[in-house]
Amino acid sequence: MGEGWQLLSIRGIPLRIHPSWFVILALATVAFQQQFSRQLAAAAIGAPLLWAVGLLTALLLFVSVLLHELGHSLVALRQGVQVRSITLFLLGGVASVERECPTALGALQVAAAGPAVSLLLAFLFLAGSHGAAHASPLLGVMVNELAGLNLLLALFNLLPGLPLDGGLILKALVWQVTGSQRKGIQVATASGRFLSLLAIGLGAVLLLRGGSAGGLWLMLLGWFGLGAARNQSQLLALQAVLRELKVSDAAQRRYRVLEASASLRELSRMKLQESQGLADWLLVTDRGRWRGRISDEPLQTLPVQRWDSERVGDHVQPLEQLPTIRGDAPLWQAVLQLDQPDTPRLLVLSPAGLPSGTLERPDLAERVLERLGVRLPAPILEAARRQGVYPLGMGLASVARAIEASGE
Repeated sequence: MGEGWQLLSIRGIPLRIHPSWFVILALATVAFQQQFSRQLAAAAIGAPLLWAVGLLTALLLFVSVLLHELGHSLVALRQGVQVRSITLFLLGGVASVERECPTALGALQVAAAGPAVSLLLAFLFLAGSHGAAHASPLLGVMVNELAGLNLLLALFNLLPGLPLDGGLILKALVWQVTGSQRKGIQVATASGRFLSLLAIGLGAVLLLRGGSAGGLWLMLLGWFGLGAARNQSQLLALQAVLRELKVSDAAQRRYRVLEASASLRELSRMKLQESQGLADWLLVTDRGRWRGRISDEPLQTLPVQRWDSERVGDHVQPLEQLPTIRGDAPLWQAVLQLDQPDTPRLLVLSPAGLPSGTLERPDLAERVLERLGVRLPAPILEAARRQGVYPLGMGLASVARAIEASGE
């Protein structure tokens, strides 16, 4: 789903409208207009007013959805979790966060906040329905409808299966009891898959019996739920791979070695041999001992006439200036380090603390995909290597942050 158009910002949270939202807005307006027309047939209310109130009801319903998502978002902010955006789309609304809460209780509070807001709105609309009906029968019907829809929204979201709020609550509860976020995700995903298949089955039965609109809607929700369950399963598989693989499993060797006694002229020749893309590091040794690294800065600052007399060893920089990681570290830790600004490559160190290889985003992603049984075409991998990025925009950083936050 794309980001959509940003309308405004609430507490620093961008509110966006996806193009598919206009489809459901139109359908909801038509449904409300027809419903109000049937309920108030004896009142002889004009069609333009019915259409206007139908549109107003649809808009207020989506304001309720927005408040539901704001409930999640504001509690998430209180838990220290940044909210990227809230997007209204075909199936309602979704809040996008940068990471999950680091604790089970925090995740439980965030998940429960949305249904709590919907229940509060249902109570408020119900409390005001009597006064609204006295003011206008049409207004009373509208307020009653919004009360019922907010109650339905709360109860539906409390169903115990991902990606619904009830699934998130179930995940948090299992996480709290077992101490394993992964176990919570597994239980909630299995529950969500069962509920999705049930919705598709019931929708098919309704469709065969002539209830086309309700049946199609249930099947659409079930299909969406199965997609979310599949995404969660893929996320679990990806987390498992990042935990199991070590840095050394994905490390390559994107460095070359120069002797400290070599001249800057030789350094210049090596630089001329570099291919397009991210240049190799040049590490310096002195009779078998690591001295450091050298950049092309001496070639830029010293005149060409001195390149033959100047030694590489006179311009060595400490290896500590390079971002490093141990080869026996889990791969997800490397993902976090590579997510830092200006860190396209890591120097991999042996157990003795000596250089043994390098690690870049394309190499890391290729090893992960290989473990998952996925092989990308060579041109895609080559383009990623030239740019120093993950192929196909793989969001490994968010997965690694989730692993770090889980504490497992």
